[in-house]
Amino acid sequence: MTDADLGSSRGTATTGLEALDTDQQLALTGERTVPGIPAENYWFRRHEIAYRHIAGRCAGRDVLEAGSGEGYGAAMIADAGASSVVCVDYDTAAVEHTRRRYPELVVHQGNLVDLPLADGSVDVVVNFQVIEHLWDQPRFVAECRRVLRPGGSLLMSTPNRITFSPGRDTPLNPFHTRELDAAELTELLTEGGFAVDAMLGVVHGPRLRGLDAKWGGSLIDAQIERALAGEPWPDELAADVAGVVAADFEFVDSGEHDIDASLDLFAVALRG
Repeated sequence: MTDADLGSSRGTATTGLEALDTDQQLALTGERTVPGIPAENYWFRRHEIAYRHIAGRCAGRDVLEAGSGEGYGAAMIADAGASSVVCVDYDTAAVEHTRRRYPELVVHQGNLVDLPLADGSVDVVVNFQVIEHLWDQPRFVAECRRVLRPGGSLLMSTPNRITFSPGRDTPLNPFHTRELDAAELTELLTEGGFAVDAMLGVVHGPRLRGLDAKWGGSLIDAQIERALAGEPWPDELAADVAGVVAADFEFVDSGEHDIDASLDLFAVALRG
């Protein structure tokens, strides 16, 4: 299934979640992104593109989303034709929200390093923008391997440490415990018993590169600087951020591009 099959063209609703009522929205904590908030839209779309990328891989499969957050990603996977979708998240508010907002999903509250699933019970584990929050990353990878069937896939995305917290070992984001670069993520997965089939990077496409130039070199910095300063956003910046769609981001392959320059990393790892 392609992005077009999921309705990603500009000017149309891309997830069916844009018009969430305020009482349906999960509160922002700084630890996750949620749909339906214009000022959060850049980060939401940057996360959304990963779910669109895996739609075909999940069709007809039993899928676990480990760290499901608001639940929109798991709902997209279900809509893309997965045989079943199970969610696990540690946060009580997120679990209760997902159960209310997406009643078609099975949602468990649990610790990701002790997944409440049987051995060999799923074909795909999805773990997007979560590993950087975990203290015991190797134990979590081991749990993913345990619940996957032989030949199953672990699909993982995470901010690229090199561009997300440049020049630092300690993450800039206070909610992150350990960020990874591509080599570190590869090592984590291979030492956990997986074969890394692909290492991709998420980058700005042409339209976002144009907005970077417009806002002094970085649309991201333009948002962050004003937020840290407590300044209101100019109307034009707010409109540019609200207008970002998933298709404004692109994937590049580590075999053809400098993966260290990417914004986020996306790994496809296979269980033997």
